[in-house]
Amino acid sequence: MQGLFPFMKSAANYTSGSIAGTMIRTMIAMLPGTLAISGYNIADTFFVAKLGTDPLAAMGFTFPVIMLVNCIFHGLGVGVMATVAHAVGGARAAKAAKLVSAGMVLVALIALLLGVIGFFTMDATFRRFGAEGSVLELVEGYMAIWYLGCITAALAMIGNNLLIAVGDSRLGGLVMCCGLGINVLLDPLFIFGWGPFAGMGIRGAALATILAQAFGAAVSAAALARRHNLWDFHAFAGRIVRAAWGKIIRFAIPATIGMILMPVGNSVITWITAQFGNSAVAGAAAAGRLEAVAFVLPMALGISLMPMIAQNYGAKLYSRIHQCRRIAMRFALFFELTMALLYWIFAPYLVRFFTRDAEVASIMTSYLRIVPWGFGLIEIHRYSGFFFTGSGRPRASAWLAALRIVGLLIPFSLLALRLHSLTGLFWARLAADVLSGAVGWSLVRRLTRRFPADGMLEHKGQKR
Repeated sequence: MQGLFPFMKSAANYTSGSIAGTMIRTMIAMLPGTLAISGYNIADTFFVAKLGTDPLAAMGFTFPVIMLVNCIFHGLGVGVMATVAHAVGGARAAKAAKLVSAGMVLVALIALLLGVIGFFTMDATFRRFGAEGSVLELVEGYMAIWYLGCITAALAMIGNNLLIAVGDSRLGGLVMCCGLGINVLLDPLFIFGWGPFAGMGIRGAALATILAQAFGAAVSAAALARRHNLWDFHAFAGRIVRAAWGKIIRFAIPATIGMILMPVGNSVITWITAQFGNSAVAGAAAAGRLEAVAFVLPMALGISLMPMIAQNYGAKLYSRIHQCRRIAMRFALFFELTMALLYWIFAPYLVRFFTRDAEVASIMTSYLRIVPWGFGLIEIHRYSGFFFTGSGRPRASAWLAALRIVGLLIPFSLLALRLHSLTGLFWARLAADVLSGAVGWSLVRRLTRRFPADGMLEHKGQKR
């Protein structure tokens, strides 16, 4: 793998060196990869839009299902990442290799199962979503390819997560960017056709994505095997596989639940927003796209935060976890407060690039002057989940997600609907973010302060 990427340095060790320096380096390394995450959908949407309204509508129908499946893959990725990082931090290389090997097989099997189930149920699924006629045919053409090839999405995601888990965030970010580049190059080739390639329309977008993800999966797997020696054929023995899968699933199930709650909550909030009219939906959706800009840097930091915590937890370096908490949460709070101030000042000018409709512009401005003041706390809430998962307490992370979505956001938003206040809906989001973030911060602060001294055994009953 060094031959493929001779300029890449060896993986970083999260358990030594400056905490702040390591966090800054990994954040910078992951920044291009963070941007690439959303690049796949943007590229596909850009090229498919040139085919006309029906293909673009068909793409819209596919997003919720793909998001749901990716939530499952992401949850599995967290399970593999956390357990491997614990083993790497504890200098248990043989155990880490077994977890990587067994984990990749588990992910592949579940991806194949989901793909087969999805393929044979897609007609009924998308009819329930309202797709019909020519649009339904386009949806099924796209999803038939995506379902049968979704194993590449799963293995690419898990492979990249594992590179980050062992401290190889620079290579992980590079692989993500290269995958996006391949997708952008293949999209027009397969969608519109060129030379010996016949245009496949919307199906070409699915094929381009699968091939790009296959590249990422192959490079990540090769790097884990050759660059990090994390492949062990002995891990496929029945007893070892069952033990490894049990550890992974213990983390994966709560992580998957937490991930699924996010699109569920978004769907409910979209329905509530729709009760205020199309302008409200348009304004909130456009403001939400602008909102995403504020999370680029914190997301880049967050990608490697959980494995950083998990490695130090595995090494019993609890003081470093305490430092991680202080640095990460202070960064999130002050960075997002700065972004909130910028949104408040420039909101009336920013919205002009998105709409000339006075009502929609007014809604966007109101959103951007209220909601961003909670960005710092919602990022702290997200980081809190990473701290609990990395410290061997995955259920607490799921409960935090449920608190925000089910316990605060949805009830507060329903109250705003009952009061017939669209502005109240934005205040409801702010209140949910602030309260859930404050709870997360308080609980994680308590967690890290109760850790034993470095190197000591954990409290009785805690598992790793």
